[in-house]
Amino acid sequence: MDEEIASINVIPLVDIMLVLLTIVLTTATFIVTGHIPVDLAQAQHAAPGQPSPTVLTLTLQRAVYLNDQPVADLAAALTDLPRVTPVVVRADGGLALRDFIDLVERVKALGFARVSLEVKRT
Repeated sequence: MDEEIASINVIPLVDIMLVLLTIVLTTATFIVTGHIPVDLAQAQHAAPGQPSPTVLTLTLQRAVYLNDQPVADLAAALTDLPRVTPVVVRADGGLALRDFIDLVERVKALGFARVSLEVKRT
């Protein structure tokens, strides 16, 4: 028992580090993509997928953005979209309610029925 330890066995440490690296890489792939990759099965009578929502942003300066792109003419910007597309309005909290209502009425007048407001949960 009077012998000195001349070296440390690093093999268990390397094994643990490889396992941790595998776990980190696996979870990082899931976090980046936001979903687990799956090769979906095919069917002849599948229901069509839900269209992704179009986001309209109304700033405090009353500027309108369509999917983060500035819009000068709202009617011209929305003409190419199918009318079943859901529209989400992101309005600045400092705006008067009338400004939000005006934007929603303009969108509904163009034929979009599914218009909703995005809010932040407190």
